[in-house]
Amino acid sequence: MPRTLPQLIDGQWQTSQARELIEVTDPATQEVIALAPKATAEEIEAAVASAQKAFLAWREVPVSERARLMLRYQHLLKEHHDELAEILAAETGKTFADAKGDVWRGIEVAEHAANIASLMMGETVENVAREIDTASWIQPLGVCVGITPFNFPAMIPLWMFPLAIACGNTFILKPSEQDPMTPNRLAELFLEAGAPPGVLQVLHGGREQVDALLVHPLVRAVSFVGSVTVGQHVYRTGTQHLKRVQAFAGAKNHMVIMPDAPKDQVLSNLLGASCGAAGQRCMAISVAVFVGKSKQWIDELAEQMAALRPGHWQDSGAAYGPLISPQARQRVLRLIEQGKAEGAECLLDGSQCTVEGYPNGNWVGPTLFRGVTTKMGLYREEIFGPVLVCMQVDTLEEAIALVNASPYGNGTSLFTRSGGAARHFQHAIEVGQVGINVPIPVPLPFFSFTGWKGSFYGDLHAYGKQAVRFYTETKTVTSRWFDDTPLGDGPNMTIQLK
Repeated sequence: MPRTLPQLIDGQWQTSQARELIEVTDPATQEVIALAPKATAEEIEAAVASAQKAFLAWREVPVSERARLMLRYQHLLKEHHDELAEILAAETGKTFADAKGDVWRGIEVAEHAANIASLMMGETVENVAREIDTASWIQPLGVCVGITPFNFPAMIPLWMFPLAIACGNTFILKPSEQDPMTPNRLAELFLEAGAPPGVLQVLHGGREQVDALLVHPLVRAVSFVGSVTVGQHVYRTGTQHLKRVQAFAGAKNHMVIMPDAPKDQVLSNLLGASCGAAGQRCMAISVAVFVGKSKQWIDELAEQMAALRPGHWQDSGAAYGPLISPQARQRVLRLIEQGKAEGAECLLDGSQCTVEGYPNGNWVGPTLFRGVTTKMGLYREEIFGPVLVCMQVDTLEEAIALVNASPYGNGTSLFTRSGGAARHFQHAIEVGQVGINVPIPVPLPFFSFTGWKGSFYGDLHAYGKQAVRFYTETKTVTSRWFDDTPLGDGPNMTIQLK
């Protein structure tokens, strides 16, 4: 019998009283490897109450002590790096190398959180008026909530709670019900690092639990990463209840390929960016836009893509793993069939993919289409599978117009040897994260993750300086200290500082 995962409430790992349990399955075998409870209303209330009580004490902890907690935490994460990657690989199906990357990109944010003292520095100006000074102070909000997706169960929780807590907030994490074991282990290590009781809570569940947190009067801010539909719901519900919300949603990322680009580099980067993690990345390249004569490379791309082989995470030769669930696989297969029916040329069809020894895995082989148009479902929908569609245009201007017409704006890249083309592209493109000869331009933590348009709902983005602003408020203090100087011409009846 698989074990039921505990929840972290008030500094203690507790067995849920929930009657409903969610099966956590190995996507390579469908074996049930754990059970996640659907947190009860009483458990949610207890977690929020604990977080609110802990906040009143935690906000008073000196910023240097909060930074030291993050230093200890990132050290523990590095010590347990491979262990975390194994847990992650088992419940997501990611290859071990990819799982390690997931963990490491999260560690980088925890490292950045250790610099919180510098990140929270305010500003001062002396003598804004005669003998009057003004200073701005950066102060925490209170109870914050994170709702995280299945595709990065280490990185995205680590995008959220280390920075939020370093700022002086407390945090409730509601991880994906599809792979909750990794977030639980992250929380265990956080307690081991010395986090006080109540500073971090972990609740499990689905939509009902999310909705309860979105409307709770003590929750001040909500961070979300997931699908478009859910992201819109989270943003609307959270803001309707007067909360600060950042919601990262869907994407349709284009790689634009100029004829002067180094062909071998282009093809190699396309393979990894489209099929890595079975395409289950919000920054995956799902559209390759070939400009001019570069379209001649598509046949060679098909040959190289055909050599990619999915497999179990313990198979060192596997290029990527299974999709997260049978439902996810069926969705990708539907889009493949729809693409064929709509007239796209299927150069490589992975819909009948099998992996020896794992007949029940959610496998989809690498799939490549040519002749795709903007009216096809393959182009309009986020596929979230190892499927790459190829489009052909004559000029860079046409490519830019194509990308800018997309309702999404998460990431894009341009491969070229021309500095002029690169400069024009990065200026004109209406996408938040741009790579020049970099296929997946996810910024490091001292910048922020800056999706645009339908890929993001909110004002302040994840990690970096923007996240610090998201998890804090600015208080402006204007002060004067009186001496024994006699009053001047009487009371000041204006709004002018004198």
